[in-house]
Amino acid sequence: MREPFRTFVHRLGALFRRRRLEDELDEELRSHLEMGVELNLRKGMTAEEARREALRSFGGVEQTKENYRDQRGLPVIETALEDLRFGFRMLRRNPGFSALAILCLTLGIGANAAVFSWIEGILFRPYPAVTHQERLLALGGTAPGEARGTPLSWPDFLDFERSCTLFDAFFVTKIMGTTLSIGDRAEVTTGSIVSANYFDAIGVHPILGRGFEPGEDTGRNAHPVTVISYQLWKGRFKGDPQIVGKTQRLSGTLHTIVGVMPEGFYGTFVGWAIEFWVPASMEENFEAGGYKLEDRGARWIEAYVRLKPGVNLRQAQEEISAVAARLESAYPDTNRGRGIRLWPLWQTPFNNAGTLLPTLEIMLVVVVFVLLIACANVGNLLLVRSFARRHEMTVRMAIGAGRGRLVKQLVTEGLVLSAFGAVGGLLVAHWCRHALVLLFPARGGVTMYLPGEIDGRVLALSAGVCLLATLVVGVIPAIQTRKLDLAGALKADSAGVVRGAGRAWVRSGLVLVQVSLSFVLLVGAGLLLESLERIRNSSPGFSTHGVLETAVPLVSAGYDAPRAQSFQDELLERVKALPGVESAAFGRMTPLSYGSFSETPIAVDGYQPPPEEQPIVQYNEVGPDYFATMGIPLVSGREFTRADDEKAALVAVVNETMAAQYWRGRNPISERVQVKGRWMQVIGVAKDSKYESVRETPKPFFYVPLRQNFSRGADLFIRTPLKAETMATALAREVHALDPGLALYEVITLQEQVDRSTSPQMVAVTLVGVLGGLALLLATIGLYGVMSYAVSQSTRELGLRMALGADASNLLRLVISRGLVLTAGGVLLGGVVALALTRLLGNLLYEVSPYDPLAFGSALAVMTMAALAACFLPAWRATRTDPARALRD
Repeated sequence: MREPFRTFVHRLGALFRRRRLEDELDEELRSHLEMGVELNLRKGMTAEEARREALRSFGGVEQTKENYRDQRGLPVIETALEDLRFGFRMLRRNPGFSALAILCLTLGIGANAAVFSWIEGILFRPYPAVTHQERLLALGGTAPGEARGTPLSWPDFLDFERSCTLFDAFFVTKIMGTTLSIGDRAEVTTGSIVSANYFDAIGVHPILGRGFEPGEDTGRNAHPVTVISYQLWKGRFKGDPQIVGKTQRLSGTLHTIVGVMPEGFYGTFVGWAIEFWVPASMEENFEAGGYKLEDRGARWIEAYVRLKPGVNLRQAQEEISAVAARLESAYPDTNRGRGIRLWPLWQTPFNNAGTLLPTLEIMLVVVVFVLLIACANVGNLLLVRSFARRHEMTVRMAIGAGRGRLVKQLVTEGLVLSAFGAVGGLLVAHWCRHALVLLFPARGGVTMYLPGEIDGRVLALSAGVCLLATLVVGVIPAIQTRKLDLAGALKADSAGVVRGAGRAWVRSGLVLVQVSLSFVLLVGAGLLLESLERIRNSSPGFSTHGVLETAVPLVSAGYDAPRAQSFQDELLERVKALPGVESAAFGRMTPLSYGSFSETPIAVDGYQPPPEEQPIVQYNEVGPDYFATMGIPLVSGREFTRADDEKAALVAVVNETMAAQYWRGRNPISERVQVKGRWMQVIGVAKDSKYESVRETPKPFFYVPLRQNFSRGADLFIRTPLKAETMATALAREVHALDPGLALYEVITLQEQVDRSTSPQMVAVTLVGVLGGLALLLATIGLYGVMSYAVSQSTRELGLRMALGADASNLLRLVISRGLVLTAGGVLLGGVVALALTRLLGNLLYEVSPYDPLAFGSALAVMTMAALAACFLPAWRATRTDPARALRD
C-alpha cells in the first residue's frame, strides 16, 4: 500500500517540477549520446558517422522522452491541462464567437442561479440567522371550505404546547405594525407579537440587553417592553449604546426597550423585515377586537414548531391531529369542524411564501427553458465552428490523434465556455438576488424584504447547471467527429439551402428546440398577461375609481377611545365639507389589504348547523355612508346611520351569500344573528364583494356599525373626482387643524389597492415576459445563425440557380421558406408542449383557460415575425450572390 501511494505522490510532485525535470532529462540524454559518439570515434568513425550511429543505436529521442514523461507524471492530468490551454487559446483566437457564446451561457446560467437564490432565500431558508430551519414547521388551523391554513387562538396554542411531546418548541409570531410620525406624514414600522420563548426557540439572541422573560406573554397589557431590530436601532436611535432601558411609544403606549437584535436578523416573516417585537401580553394594543388571550374563539396568532431531532412530519402530524381532536370534543362551541395541520416553511400559509410559491414554481420551469435555449444556441455556434475546423481535426487524426482524444478536446472547450458562463451567471445572480422586491410596490412607505440567498446549495445547483451546459454544448459538436474523414474534409459542404435539412439535422433540431421552447414561454406570458388584465378590469364589488383611502394613526398618537371617536366625528364633518368630496366614511379594514378581517362564531335564528360545522364568519366595522362611499349596492334594507350608536339596538348588514346560506330563501331583514353572545338584528343585505383576494369565491360576510364596536384604527374612505395628491394636501391641512401633532397616512385610490393585491400576478407576468423575450431573442439568433450558415455554404447552388434564370425574388422566397419551415416545426412541437404545460399556470390564471386561443394565436404571430426578421438578412445576402464568381470558385 505504501509503494503505490509513494509512486502517486512522486508523480503528483512531478507536475510542479516539469521544467527542472525536462532540463535534467535533456542533460541525461545528451550525456548518453555523447558517450555513444565517443565510443564510435574510438572505433575509427568520422565525427558525422559517429553521431549518426549513436542516434540510430539509442533510438528515437522524442519517443524516449515521451516514455519517460509517462512514467514520471500523471498523463491524464497533463493531457487535461494541455486541453485547457488549447481551449483558452481557441477562445482568444475567436473573440467574437467566444463573447457571444459566453453571453448566452451567462444569461442562461445566471437566470437559473437567480431563481435558485430566490427559492432558497424565500422558501427553503427564509429566515437569516435562525438555526435549524430544516426542522421548523408552520402550525395552522383547518376548516371545511378553507383552502389555506387559518390562525390559532391563544388558548388552543397553549393546549398544543402542553400536550405534544415530539417538538422542541412551540412559538408565536404575528406580524402587525404601528405608525411613527415623520414630519407631516406617518410611516408604518413593521413589528411582531411573539411568545416569550420566541428568541430562544429560533436560536437568535440580542447583542444588547435581553429577550423576553418567561411570563411576559401573559396578562392583559401587563408587560410594555419591546426588543428592537439592529436596523431600527441604527436608523431611528443612531446606534445609541445606552438604548436599553429607554422608551418608545408604540400604538399609544410607552414601551421600554429591553434588547437589540443582531445585524442580519429580520424576524420570521417572508416579505417584510420586522423592526420590533412585543410580547403577546400586549396584543390588545396592536390588534383590533379587544383582549384575545383568554378567548378560544379568537383566532389571530401565527404559530411555528420546531421538531425534535429524528422526528418526521408524518409522526408530528399524527400527534398534533390527535390533540386537535381532543380539543374539538372538549370545546365544541369554538372548535367543532376545525383541525390542525403542519406546513413546511415553503408552504407557510401566513406570509408571502405561500403567495409566491406558484410564481417561483413557474419561474423554475421558465429558467430551465431559457437555459436549454441558451445551450442549444451555443451548441449551434460550436457546431458551425466545428465544420470550419474539420481540416484541423482531420490533420490531427492523420498524425495519430484518436477520436476519443478529439471528443475530449471538444468537451474541454465546452467546459471552458461553461465555466466562464457560470462565473458570469453567478455574478448576475448576485446582482439580482434582491431584484424581486423591485417588482412589488412599497406600502405605506415600507418596502418589502425578499432577499435571495446564494449559499452552498445554490452554488452546488449552479455547478450542476454548468455541468449540464458543458455536456450539451460540448457533446453536440463532438458527435460530428464520428463522420470525420479525409475525403469529407476535402469536400465543400454544399448541401444547399433546400437539401441541407438531411445533413444539417443537428443544427435544425437545435433550432426546433429553441423555437418550440420560446413558443411555450410566449404562450405562458400571454396567458398570464390576459389573466392579469381580467383581474384588474373585473369589478371587485366596490368602486375602484373615484374613491380614496387613507388613515390617521390615532392609536400610535396615544388617543383613547372617547377622544378618538370625537376626533373621527369632527374630521368626518370637515372632510365632507371639502370642495369635490361627495361622501366619506370610516371602516376598520380596507378590502384587499394585507390585514385580516375580524371573524367570529355566529348563531342564526332558525338555522341548525350540521353536527360537524361551527359557523364562523368574517365581518367589518363600518360607519354611516360606508356603502354609498364604497359603491357597494344594497339589495334590500338600509345602511347604517349616526343613530346606530352604542345606545341603540345592535344591528348588522349581511351580504348576499350569507343571506342565501343561513336564511335559505327567506328575507333576512329583521331576522336575528348572534355574535359573541349578543343578538343583532339584520337591517340590510349588501351585494357580494371581494374582501381578501380578487380571486376568492363568494363567501358569507357581514358588517356592524363602527359606533357599536368602536376601533381607534379605522381607515377613512372618500368618494371624490379629485386626484389623490390634491386631496392629500387638503386632508393634511384639516388633520393639523384638529391636532398639529398628528400625521396623515398615505392617500391612495382603491384601484391602487387592487393593483397592490394582485402584485404576485404582476410579478409573474413581468418575469415570464422578460425571460420569454430573452428566449425569443436567443431563438431568433439561433435561427439567423443556421440560415446564415446555410446561405454561406450554398454559394454554388445559389449561383447555379441564378445562372439558370432564378431572380432575386425566387432566392428570397427560397431562403425565407426554409426558415419558416423550421419555425413551423418548432411552433407545432411547442404547441403540443404548451398544451401539456400551461395547466401548471392554473393557480395564477383568473377567468382564462390554459388553452386560450388568443394566447396561442398571439404567440404564433410573434414567433412568425421573429422568424421573418431572422431570415430576411440571410435571404437578402443570397440575392446578392454573383453567379459567375460562385461557379468559378
